Amino acid sequence: MTRHYRVSADIGGTFTDIVYQDFSTGACGAAKCLSTPDDPALAVLQGIEAAIPPDAAIDFFVHGTTVGLNALLTRRGAKVALLTTENFRDIYTIQGNDRGEIFSIRWNKPAPLAPLEHTFTARERIAATGEVVAPLETEDLDRLVEAVEREGFEAVAIAFLFSFKNPAHELEAAAYLSARLPGIPIGLSHRVSPEWREFERTSTTVMDSYLAPVVRRYLETLIGGLSDRLPQGRGLHVMQSNGGVMTAQSASESPLQTLLSGPVGGAIGGRALSAATGRLNLICIDMGGTSFDASLIIDGLPSGSNEAKLEGLPVQMSIVDIHVIGAGGGSIAWEEAGAMRVGPQSAGSMPGPACYGLGGTEPTVSDANLVLGRLDGANFSGGAMALDRDAAVRALATIGDVFGLSAEAMAQGVVDVVNAKMADAIRTITVQRGIDPRDFSLVAFGGAGPAQAGALAEELQIREVIVPVHPGAFSAWGMLQTDVRHDRKETLYGFWDLMEPSRLEAAFAGLQETGRRQLLDEGIADDAIAFERAIDFRYYGQEYVLTIPIPDGPIDMDAVRRSFDVAYDRQYGHSSPENRVEMANIRVAALGRLERPASAPPAAEPARAARARDVFFSGRPLSTPVLDRNGLGPGDAVPGPAIIEEATATTLVPPGWRAAVIDGGHLSMTRETG
Repeated sequence: MTRHYRVSADIGGTFTDIVYQDFSTGACGAAKCLSTPDDPALAVLQGIEAAIPPDAAIDFFVHGTTVGLNALLTRRGAKVALLTTENFRDIYTIQGNDRGEIFSIRWNKPAPLAPLEHTFTARERIAATGEVVAPLETEDLDRLVEAVEREGFEAVAIAFLFSFKNPAHELEAAAYLSARLPGIPIGLSHRVSPEWREFERTSTTVMDSYLAPVVRRYLETLIGGLSDRLPQGRGLHVMQSNGGVMTAQSASESPLQTLLSGPVGGAIGGRALSAATGRLNLICIDMGGTSFDASLIIDGLPSGSNEAKLEGLPVQMSIVDIHVIGAGGGSIAWEEAGAMRVGPQSAGSMPGPACYGLGGTEPTVSDANLVLGRLDGANFSGGAMALDRDAAVRALATIGDVFGLSAEAMAQGVVDVVNAKMADAIRTITVQRGIDPRDFSLVAFGGAGPAQAGALAEELQIREVIVPVHPGAFSAWGMLQTDVRHDRKETLYGFWDLMEPSRLEAAFAGLQETGRRQLLDEGIADDAIAFERAIDFRYYGQEYVLTIPIPDGPIDMDAVRRSFDVAYDRQYGHSSPENRVEMANIRVAALGRLERPASAPPAAEPARAARARDVFFSGRPLSTPVLDRNGLGPGDAVPGPAIIEEATATTLVPPGWRAAVIDGGHLSMTRETG
């Protein structure tokens, strides 16, 4: 009998994680393999071949990728030509009036992805009402056609004034250019971001076009490699920055939505963990080989927004709030101006940390943990890799000589510095927003997260750390807990007290119908489709907005207004119920519920015998029990100091802490009292 699986993959800078779930039993398994930066799809294919039997069927596959994000961060995207309205050529280059760093004399505006010399204009004009003021002069587009052919532009972005109110000219220009530039992707602002604010909409459209060829090439490679494993080549999905998934075809058409698709999986996993454990407020930390990602679950839901800045450039899209810094197991320790730094440079997967034995010589966080006894060189990644402790000692001794420290003391310093960086990252999304981290549980995952979590909790005075099942692949597990999602929006400006409910209902109905058609085209059953509605509000005279959810059914105008006042007070500590309120945009999330079995508790597996080794804590070696997580059952408790090993991660239980297995097989670490 053929076994059927749901599979997810999280492509990281050092490791690619694979999680697979048996459709009939709900049982999950996880595997890791080294990433292949030159061809990220190759590691995914290798991981699937290693984890899934060749005669098994993959009914659903979803993955998170940083291909688009890496192209943006390294400025290796497509060469983009921007087309805009005549006399408005400078909108994208001038940018906004936000200095970014008000008091810095060294601050410069971020370099645009399409510089001024790559910007072209056409005579046309749409009024703010959507009325055609001047028709599109298509002969103006011939200059752009000639430039694409002459200079080798790989993509075109079109952002005409007020096209979100009337897209006729963008559609006409796209048709004219497509006939003359076959094979060149053309991004249209009214499709990418049908929302007001000219600079932000233009920036979003250019970024989408900048990433389009890179993301499409990657997806084509992956689709080709998986064509024999997926039913008729279908079933391939990509995680989105908004926490939902979309088909590979939709991802090719909307590459911008993939930007944070890897880190978001951890936040969605945190949402599922919150529902399963009853802990409503969580700080989720994902420490992998290259980066440290932090996000919040508040009242059971991921914290999110409808705009973001990436590399200083604004992006208009629904996004789960993820704070990312360069701190991971592969982060390199280095000296600058007489002080030690850790990261953001990473050894990655090739050559990797010195202890990997793949040619790396620079000291990293993983080398430090190995020297401190917190990693087992003979049982790393479930025994799939052997680590070279002598190479790690040599790497740390080299930088230790600069500071007059032994390799062990240098290793402790590396761990302390990276912990301080990560604690500051958590404060950025909590304390700086008026949130007390002590009111949250810390969920630690990623290959390196559970080893550092206890120290982070002590630094932030957090009382509980949760290490989930399969922590090293938790982001990939989270991707299996979400649904297909497509976000729709429309600028609908006006005073709330003058807005006709019938006009609102009609506008929402139009967005919902568009979302419904797309989901039906992707094979989602009509009875599995649902919608979430929201409106952007602000007090009259203000610039920015708060997004307020709108319940299903007839809209209660007074209740919605009160919801805005309450939300404003919660966000800013005050509200103005006596002031008039403006609405700016309406939003609809079209959700396609996916069939999935309930996750089964981890299956019992043979456990390695308990043993002990010296592990350094605060500069002192302590004899520390080393346990196999497979040998721990429900209710079992482990006092610190202790090390709990498993295939995807190593959990460090510091002295004074206690780890216990809770429902679902997760570990809860709390500080012992008395």
